[in-house]
Amino acid sequence: QVQLVESGGGLVQAGGSLRLSCAASGRTFSSSGMGWFRQAPGKEREFVATISWSGGITYHADSVKGRFTISRDNAKNTVYLQMNSLKAEDTAVYYCAAAPARLTSRDPATYGYWGQGTQVTVSS
Repeated sequence: QVQLVESGGGLVQAGGSLRLSCAASGRTFSSSGMGWFRQAPGKEREFVATISWSGGITYHADSVKGRFTISRDNAKNTVYLQMNSLKAEDTAVYYCAAAPARLTSRDPATYGYWGQGTQVTVSS
């Protein structure tokens, strides 16, 4: 069982930066692939980034590549999403998710555990 709590969202101007954090509880965090997803109003949830259990493998959506970076600190049971050069189209609720095994996936159906989400609003 893994419980996830996101933080770090807020209102920022276009071009600004935010760092999202996802604190996990549960002894399986260090062996779980982790992902960030987002959902804008009226749109489906979409993949943002994923990271392997060791942190050695990462994938980012094309829409955020070069601007966002996913990372993790297994000693702190935390995964991060550093977001730079934010755009208005990045506005969404951002969700952290944990896979039930050492999986790295862009498919939200892979993930068994989800946080409650944190709102990111980028003003243009």
